[in-house]
Amino acid sequence: MILRLLFLIFIILPFTLLIVIPVQFILTRLNLPFWNILPKILYRMGCILFGIKVNVIGELVKDKPVLLVANHISWADILALGSVANISFIAKSEIKKWPLIGFLASLQKTIFVERSRKKDSKRASNEMANRLASGNALVLFAEGGSDIGAHILPFRSALVGAAQNAMNASVVKNASIAKSEGIEKNKSGAKQILIQPVTIAYIKLQGLQVSRGDRMQLAWNRSNSALQNIKQVLRRSVCEITISFAEPIVLGKDENRKIITKKCHAIVRKTHNELTRGSLNLAKNKA
Repeated sequence: MILRLLFLIFIILPFTLLIVIPVQFILTRLNLPFWNILPKILYRMGCILFGIKVNVIGELVKDKPVLLVANHISWADILALGSVANISFIAKSEIKKWPLIGFLASLQKTIFVERSRKKDSKRASNEMANRLASGNALVLFAEGGSDIGAHILPFRSALVGAAQNAMNASVVKNASIAKSEGIEKNKSGAKQILIQPVTIAYIKLQGLQVSRGDRMQLAWNRSNSALQNIKQVLRRSVCEITISFAEPIVLGKDENRKIITKKCHAIVRKTHNELTRGSLNLAKNKA
């Protein structure tokens, strides 16, 4: 734990404060195409800090508008996914208020959603549509919460349907409306949107298969604070996480979002069961 703390204090914090924050602020404001390089480096450093080894099955869709629909176990999922893919996340609005974490999330072009307000959901839906129409990859933790990873909770379909808006021509026609809603104006919609199911599975702890008891420690138990959970993770051994990118599903304008969401859930659930039981042939690439 002492070595990890030294790595945090003398490597990660200076890198974040002196390089990532000022440079990333400029890159995102200028909307430069290589804005995602620094976040990926920071995520990989985070994986080293917390002893996370990431293995990948399949490939992320590249150079096409894609919404990644994934299960959610812990905040460590974000580190694992961010370390292997150029992506932005869709997150609950409370995270934006977290000290430093919220600011860093905004620098990675995270879309914050306040689910309790219909007006904000519409804004988030429009922002998702514009991002996808611009060819960005977005990650949606479709369970709407986190679980210990023993099973997959039902997926919510509301924001999956928002992806269909990206195929409408002139997603945001009025520049003043775009500015007031904090989103970018697009002159034309995306021709095709892909939905890619993504499975996150915690497979091994210190080289041994993860048990149910281990999962209680690996996941964020909401009875503990975020700080308590981070301390717990810092003390644990190396954890191996497998991320499986399934074949993408083409989303049509008239597709039923609930059917698509259930299909994604079935794929993620099946893959997760196979991974945790060790029955899936891991033709994996080391991240």
